Amino acid sequence: MAVLRLQNVHIVAQDVERSVDFWQRALGLPVRFRDADRWVQLQAGSQGFAIASAAEGVPGQAGAVPVFEVDDLDAQSASVAALGGRILSTRDMGSHGRVVTFSDPDGNVAQLFCRAARPA
Repeated sequence: MAVLRLQNVHIVAQDVERSVDFWQRALGLPVRFRDADRWVQLQAGSQGFAIASAAEGVPGQAGAVPVFEVDDLDAQSASVAALGGRILSTRDMGSHGRVVTFSDPDGNVAQLFCRAARPA
């Protein structure tokens, strides 16, 4: 069980297109991945910075949400819970992977992301 990398940090925008336009023009961040108007992943050097729609964001969370890519979502989630974290939700994104949203003991929200296995 290991964290592979900080996969991305995302913010929630009421108007995803306006927000993407702002970040692209203000900082020159190119689009790396787009899921229609729900999620747009921008390239910030070697890291991802994403704009999430309200439907994709963490309900009630203001500010940034760090997303840690892990190799074993179940084991890492169990570790979070065992150490006083609270699992808030789990989302299966099919061929893309799965995400677990959790809060730490102080109520800070973060996510764990595990890529789906690639067909051989």
